[in-house]
Amino acid sequence: MQHRHRERHVTERMGWLRAAVLGANDGIVSTASLVMGVAAAHAAQSSILVAGTAGLVAGAMTWPARARSLKRMWRASTRSSRRSTFDEAWTPNWLERSPTN
Repeated sequence: MQHRHRERHVTERMGWLRAAVLGANDGIVSTASLVMGVAAAHAAQSSILVAGTAGLVAGAMTWPARARSLKRMWRASTRSSRRSTFDEAWTPNWLERSPTN
């Protein structure tokens, strides 16, 4: 009896790390841009702090929602792609012919 061995590499489990790094980078850039924009408008220090905190909270709330929606879209497109490939492979020829008038 043969046993199939599937090698598991570290790179297969690194998706979460990549997402975390990209998310942190996105958060840093967007929050820094927000704070610099408010500071450039010569706002008070408390206003800059409030804007930065609001940006961090908003980013922390939208990142999981964005990741969830992207995952759902990916699943739907994969499912759709598999279905169309299946349909193309298994559709009988007589179904493909258009009726003539």
